[in-house]
Amino acid sequence: MTDFTMVKDAEGIATITWDVKEKSMNVLSLEGLAALNDLVDDALADEAVKGIIITSGKDTFAGGMDLNIIAKMKDSAGDNPAQGLFDGIMNMHGLLRKIERAGMDPKTNKGGKPVAAVLPGTALGIGLELPLSCHRIFAADNDKAKIGLPEIMVGIFPGAGGTTRLVRKMGAMAAAPLLLEGKLNAPKKAKMLGVIDEVSADPMADARAWVLSATDKDIVKPWDDKGYKMPGGAPYHPAGFMTFVGASAMVNGNTKGVYPAAKALLSAVYEGAMVPFDTALKIEARWFTHVLMNPSSGAMIRSLFINKEKLEKGANRPEVADQTVKKVGVLGAGMMGAGIALVSAQAGIEVVLLDRDQAAADKGRDYTASYMDKGIAKRKATPEKKEQVLSRITATTDYQALAGCDLIIEAVFEDPAIKAEVTAQVEAVIGEDCIFATNTSTLPISELAKASKRPEKYIGIHFFSPVEKMMLVEIIKGQKTGDVAVAKALDYVRQIRKTPIVVNDARFFYANRCIIPYINEGIRMVHEGVSPALIENAAKLVGMPLGPLQLTDETSIDLGVKIAKATKAAMGADYTNDDVDEVLFWLADEGRLGRKAAAGFYAYDEKGKRTGLWEGLAAKYPLADEQPDLHEVQHRLLMAQVLEAVRAFEEGVLEDIREGDVGAILGWGFAPWSGGPFSWLDIIGAPFAAEVCDQLTEKFGERFSCPALLRQMADKNSSFYKKYGEGDAYAA
Repeated sequence: MTDFTMVKDAEGIATITWDVKEKSMNVLSLEGLAALNDLVDDALADEAVKGIIITSGKDTFAGGMDLNIIAKMKDSAGDNPAQGLFDGIMNMHGLLRKIERAGMDPKTNKGGKPVAAVLPGTALGIGLELPLSCHRIFAADNDKAKIGLPEIMVGIFPGAGGTTRLVRKMGAMAAAPLLLEGKLNAPKKAKMLGVIDEVSADPMADARAWVLSATDKDIVKPWDDKGYKMPGGAPYHPAGFMTFVGASAMVNGNTKGVYPAAKALLSAVYEGAMVPFDTALKIEARWFTHVLMNPSSGAMIRSLFINKEKLEKGANRPEVADQTVKKVGVLGAGMMGAGIALVSAQAGIEVVLLDRDQAAADKGRDYTASYMDKGIAKRKATPEKKEQVLSRITATTDYQALAGCDLIIEAVFEDPAIKAEVTAQVEAVIGEDCIFATNTSTLPISELAKASKRPEKYIGIHFFSPVEKMMLVEIIKGQKTGDVAVAKALDYVRQIRKTPIVVNDARFFYANRCIIPYINEGIRMVHEGVSPALIENAAKLVGMPLGPLQLTDETSIDLGVKIAKATKAAMGADYTNDDVDEVLFWLADEGRLGRKAAAGFYAYDEKGKRTGLWEGLAAKYPLADEQPDLHEVQHRLLMAQVLEAVRAFEEGVLEDIREGDVGAILGWGFAPWSGGPFSWLDIIGAPFAAEVCDQLTEKFGERFSCPALLRQMADKNSSFYKKYGEGDAYAA
């Protein structure tokens, strides 16, 4: 069945309806593109047709393009994938330009047929680029709908004319947040910005009326009219020149030069603004091809779009019955517990929030009230919604209130004795089918499960802080954890609209196992006399959101001390971080506990704002006379994380490299441009990665020794996604 169908009525309107039957939201495929092209040709050639309306058969318009199209375009071109991509993109431009010109005379701009787009709901990516090629866009008055071009968020940019049309319609400055930040807007805001033309209670009726009354002048796009001038000025105009200078500085400041899509987008806009529209489309297509040929683009699409979506849909879920959570008990109403209660209540789940005293429990519930108040102030929530969410949270000290819960999430202090005590009290109340989850970032699940009478129903659910902002949830299987417990955890994470990864039990699990070496390597370099500014900027220039020293301040130095002491006690003679501990323990003794104390590796003003690296570091750890090369620092910081990811996979802690990549980006911000640690190794190649390991091992020690799996892949010049990537279209 075709994705597009057309009905011609007695009034002369041809209505083309987009409805991909097997999808909840329309996505554009190559087959769909061909079908739309044929229908447009039919409508334009039919003298009885006065105008065209393009709409959706769903309550949304479209969610974008099937990104596997890109892989198909590459494959179809054989030895010249770039040419295949460029030709495919230009074919798309040809169709949208055909819609835009609608049969009008190229010299007089007369004789064309009006084309309207009717958006019943959300329109993203190509779902907005297609309407932008129409002559008028009518959107339903639907506050839940989102309209925008989010491509930059997955490592590409709007390459089907969206970049060129939006800039010519709005001007470079007004279009910048939509293109460079992927900002999405509700229909009314999109109309106010000038992205769409009308917001209507009955967009189809209004579109029909417009189509039947539209004149030749109504359907000529400004850039096809004589005397067109770009809003805000073109690059050679004084005002436009300053816009592009500022945009260039902003892009480089925000991306640090490691995200190719943002720079390519700006280049396409700048160069395209100085030439006729059709030439600008070719320039856009060339830059889009350039981005798609960059391995960073494929890696980001694979991890942040394809694999993330697969994990959210239960790619690794055990085949057991539905485990949707109806009532969750949250033990501990501190910051973590309060955040878990908030996201659960927002998802429509009944919550029992329990703490040792009523004041603490009430404070945890108040966290949701405060959060909702902020949403009301920003017009993202209503007082009615606040009351609805709060009504789902019962704050109590009574364990009997947990009766009827089908999931318990324990978020008390990181103390095995306290957790064991709480486990026993809960199990005396809950039903036989209730799953017990502990929120812990460091304590082994299998050991904690020994306090349970039902270890097969005991699991770890590791949230990242703050819960309401962080998208990743790490689910940890103990040695005896059963499939039902895993499915319950996965179904719950899906309910609260976060991304899960499932790992096996081991010290620090997966995320902390990788991020702690990154922090330690940065601190170790301070001990060696490496400039703290070099350490921090090297991290940011390779795509890390925070340098290791700032990250330590944010998570708190005393927490680092606590983890270091516990790790040393557990590892004994195998512990190798004494030089790191020397720095950390000294800072803690000085009362410099990080951001919360307004003193750490960084100095802070009276309002708690960072003012720069603390000068006292240099007094205690003077800078070495010879500073290392930038790339050496970057390799140390990245390899400290990546090698732990590989070892976790080798040891079976991590069972799926897709989870390793998605988890790394969402959990601690591992260089998103790379697609994650395994994607990064595939980008640089296993032979080069092994060579870097050998160099670092010789100079800095065995922590950089090349894992056996990586060495094998280097010897065979293989890649992780070829071998373990589930036949992914984006396998390197």
